[in-house]
Amino acid sequence: MDMRLPLKFAETVPLKDRHHRSLQELRVSVIDRCNFRCTYCMPADSLQGRGVFLPLEKLLTDHEIVDLVRSFVGLGVKKLRLTGGEPLIRPGLPALVEQLAGIEGLNDIALTTNGVMLTRLADDLAEAGLNRITVSLDTLDPDVLARMSGGKAELDQILDGISAAESAGFDQLKINTVVQKGVNDHTVIDLLGHFRGTPHRVRLIEFMDVGNSNHWSENDVVPNAEWVDTIGKRWPIRRVNSDNLAETARRYEYIDGQGEIGFISSITQPFCGGCTRARVTADGIFYTCLFSNKGTNLMPLIRHSENPLDLERKLSAIWAQRNDRYSEERGQPGHDQEKVEMYRLGG
Repeated sequence: MDMRLPLKFAETVPLKDRHHRSLQELRVSVIDRCNFRCTYCMPADSLQGRGVFLPLEKLLTDHEIVDLVRSFVGLGVKKLRLTGGEPLIRPGLPALVEQLAGIEGLNDIALTTNGVMLTRLADDLAEAGLNRITVSLDTLDPDVLARMSGGKAELDQILDGISAAESAGFDQLKINTVVQKGVNDHTVIDLLGHFRGTPHRVRLIEFMDVGNSNHWSENDVVPNAEWVDTIGKRWPIRRVNSDNLAETARRYEYIDGQGEIGFISSITQPFCGGCTRARVTADGIFYTCLFSNKGTNLMPLIRHSENPLDLERKLSAIWAQRNDRYSEERGQPGHDQEKVEMYRLGG
């Protein structure tokens, strides 16, 4: 009997949620710890920022992560992103990537990192089969970077990590930049100028109300529509059309051919209608939205079930009932409740 029959079924009848959104992408947090204390994610003055993390025995093992991802692939997932915390802190991450790269039907494995450990691990990750890397870098101003990272980030270390990734063969990185009004917005043009003319794509991300400890206020958001206008006056840009409804970033290219910029505008231009992403935390909690306030504990099925189809059936049932549209409903009564912290979900 073929225990992977759901894969064949998913290829002909894609799994849909209540808004007819298919399940295509999975983000797995491999560890909740981080070596930074970024103000928009894990502020140093928060409970998590003071070091309250999962004990290592509570984390999914490599074998369990591989089984979990294989189950999601059986339901239609084609793309995987490894997140944290800081995923490179997880011991033996390249070995895990190598196992994941062997899953039939998984077409793309990406990683989001703050970049400082790439100098040691970029070559191993490339050899293991990692396809893409996204580096979080909010500014090129060392003082601003130090403030935004809780005093933990050093610019030279991140830039060295980017160079190491380039040398390892990751020739087109994404650079994620969270923009906060009055914090780092005055440094954005310099950051764009640094990466203009390279294959790397800076993505400006509106400061989001993920979790509850980052003291989010709409007054701290710089609408990305303003950046399109500001950047266009410095370097003319034009919209890059895309048929991919699941793409989170609105893409623009420099008219002179010097590269691309992406704009992730969850606050002012929500993209819930095209969201095809599922998220699982390092301890096996399944969330169907970045702004969730509750999830489903998959650990009993992952760790104790003898039938792999039990997990696929559970995942399928959860996705079929998915009704999330937080960014489209932001501010409405009942929709600004406590949410899971970003360091748990990995953004």
